[in-house]
Amino acid sequence: MNFQQLRSVREAARRDFNLTEVANALFTSQPGVSRQIRELEEELGVVIFERNGKRLTGLTPPGKGILRIVEKLLVEAENLQQASREYAAQDSGTLTVAVTHTQARYALPQVVQSFRAAFPNVRIALQQSSPEHIAEWVASGKADVGIATEGLSAFPDLVSFPCYRWSHLIVAPEGHPIFASKTPLRLEDLAEHPLITYDVGFTGRSHIDAAFVEAGLAPDIVLTAMDSDVIKQYVSLGLGVGIVASMAFDHGRDKGLRAIEASHLFAQNVTRLAVRRGSYLRAYAFHFIERFAQGYTRADIEKAIATTE
Repeated sequence: MNFQQLRSVREAARRDFNLTEVANALFTSQPGVSRQIRELEEELGVVIFERNGKRLTGLTPPGKGILRIVEKLLVEAENLQQASREYAAQDSGTLTVAVTHTQARYALPQVVQSFRAAFPNVRIALQQSSPEHIAEWVASGKADVGIATEGLSAFPDLVSFPCYRWSHLIVAPEGHPIFASKTPLRLEDLAEHPLITYDVGFTGRSHIDAAFVEAGLAPDIVLTAMDSDVIKQYVSLGLGVGIVASMAFDHGRDKGLRAIEASHLFAQNVTRLAVRRGSYLRAYAFHFIERFAQGYTRADIEKAIATTE
């Protein structure tokens, strides 16, 4: 049994048995993947995958049990590599952080600045994407840490820590009619205007949608984006009223725009930081987590990572 065989099994299951995608992920060929899987089945004496001709179509009952063991073996192999690197170089390396744009732009800068002062020889690689991709990258080991508001707590392979709570703001150009509405602003008032906000699955969008549904309203969302700055740009052009994260608005920087609280309209949001369950983290990764998820100690983090689902 070798690691290439184990990786072939894991990637085949993760990529819905698409051998072309598996081969690309492992930088090999389809025949090579098929051979590794077949050799492992012969060595174990059981059939791991169901087949239709030469195509893999699913996992057999024994295969489902074997896959769980394969995942654990590969995590431990990666932990062993991490541990050896840590003892070889305590204060150098790369910390890969998968993060949404809003968190990277508004929540991370001070933490990164503090981290760089403590670990000047550690390079930080920020990978910006959607919460779903962030979770996948952390679960696969492509990122050490994931940060997002939506979705991270739904993945069983991850352990996540609540970091801070925040609300949405209503943003519009100075003098916009929305500011003449009754105080406090109502969802009915907001629904009278074209709206610009986040894509589905980003930055608390689920709470925005839920509030309108509960009120029996169908808002006219004319434009969506992942990026808070993009939303504010189109709001400034007069295309609609914006709904953005509270940390994304600065009264001094966002000239020509005005913002009002919307915490009474939409439920509060929780930004979470996630790591892979069972993973081995280097000392500087614990330092980063402690800085962003304040209130958690290294002992707390280690205990949470070590727990099974």
